[in-house]
Amino acid sequence: MTTPLVKPDGSVGVAGRFGEFGGRYVPESLMGALDELEREWESARADPTFTEELSRLLKVVVGRPTPLYDAYRFSERAGARVLLKREDLAHTGAHKINNTVGQALLASRMGKTRIIAETGAGQHGVASATAAAYFGLPCVVYMGATDVERQHLNVVRMEMLGAEVVPVEAGSATLKDAINEALRDWVTNVESTHYIIGSVVGPHPYPELVASLQSVIGEEARAQVLELTGSLPDEVVACVGGGSNAVGLFRAFYRDDSVRITGVEAAGEGLDKRHGASITAGEPGILHGARSMVLQGADGRITEAHSISAGLDYPGVGPEHAWLATSGRAQYRAVTDEDALVGFKALAETEGILAALEPSHALAHVLAHGATSEIIVVGLSGRGDKDMTTIAQAGKA
Repeated sequence: MTTPLVKPDGSVGVAGRFGEFGGRYVPESLMGALDELEREWESARADPTFTEELSRLLKVVVGRPTPLYDAYRFSERAGARVLLKREDLAHTGAHKINNTVGQALLASRMGKTRIIAETGAGQHGVASATAAAYFGLPCVVYMGATDVERQHLNVVRMEMLGAEVVPVEAGSATLKDAINEALRDWVTNVESTHYIIGSVVGPHPYPELVASLQSVIGEEARAQVLELTGSLPDEVVACVGGGSNAVGLFRAFYRDDSVRITGVEAAGEGLDKRHGASITAGEPGILHGARSMVLQGADGRITEAHSISAGLDYPGVGPEHAWLATSGRAQYRAVTDEDALVGFKALAETEGILAALEPSHALAHVLAHGATSEIIVVGLSGRGDKDMTTIAQAGKA
């Protein structure tokens, strides 16, 4: 389908395309399902019955709106007024639930009887299992075996919620490989199954679908910062793996030229070593059904990503981020594992908040560069319960 789409910058283009990025690069067996999903999503988002029910679910199930938190003592260290958009206070402890509740509602509308999902850090798996339980649908979550080990607490949570967790041993046994297995399942069971992709990645319409469901973050944050400070922020900052929490925050500020937009990727052990910085150190390529910025070798093969945070351990990024970077509307920076731990510790010591390792990358960036802004809104995309073992082990290293 090639229906006109109004892009976040107000321009009109082909559905599913962000400049040279996006599109559909999938087996023929999935094209019908993607066409159906696009039709159903466009119908649902124009239907007051659907949108009103989604708004109700976001309020009573997710717990929205989440607060915009004035981090006074952290701000002293950063040299700027730092306001945290507290997605860690949403039900299940991260922004992922905004997307899964919306997609599960859509799946029920479509008559699907089974949910599948992939997960890296486990938060999307927990959120998918939560939404599936709410709607009374069976749920299978694919998770890289490496992530099953380092995110064991979230595996237990998914199983308690009634989901079946399938460890994936192939490849690097992380998020990339979990997505591969979920796509294989969907091809086989496409008539009965809805695949809840967890980020703004994959073939059209998933990047737009997930971004739309996550845009509530930025809509709330923009209104909250205006009410709290009387002005727009100088900068909005969020971590970027696939990039759903970041797009969710950024979209509300695309047309505000005075607001600097900064995405923070995982530099891992360093950009000359193992990392997950697809925009900073990658190049255009195709991964999981879409063209975007990816990590690949000279032969075109996707290379393994690395990050101390399982949610940023992905060798690609959503096509909307690739478009934002190449258009110049957003800047992307990379933060190492070591500095992410510094960001985590700083927020814990100054505000009593244990952030997930993913947004700890954004916090580290603000600590290093915050003095260049007066007011900064940071997407605190999740809480750190899932990362305590990893952080404790890193402290002993």
